[in-house]
Amino acid sequence: MTVDRARFSAAPVARLATVTADGAPHLVPVVFAADGDAIYTAVDGKPKSTQRLRRLANIAANAHVSLLVDHYDADWTRLWWVRADGVASVHQGDTAAATGRTLLRAKYPQYQSVSLDGPVIVIQVTHWAGWEA
Repeated sequence: MTVDRARFSAAPVARLATVTADGAPHLVPVVFAADGDAIYTAVDGKPKSTQRLRRLANIAANAHVSLLVDHYDADWTRLWWVRADGVASVHQGDTAAATGRTLLRAKYPQYQSVSLDGPVIVIQVTHWAGWEA
């Protein structure tokens, strides 16, 4: 199968997989924007107990991550998934953070009213994988 990056990019949500310092998996849903082999997600102003999120600590300890976008349908001939594996870095106050915020605001109209001033995670994709029925 040819990996459908357009399908991946258009998806509204992905699951971000990181690894804790002790090697345990950590998986969270994220909104994201893709630009070629760079994927951006950010810590935004939606209610959270803290902006010091586990995913940020995990990336500091181990920068290898995966993002998964999938589609389920009762008609199993329409099932598909696309996974982007890569190396993540955390940005604040630099060009990469500004680019990520611009792309996220363009994709999600909610960011016109939800604060987007937290750290931006940039994932440089090193491998794409996917499947469709």
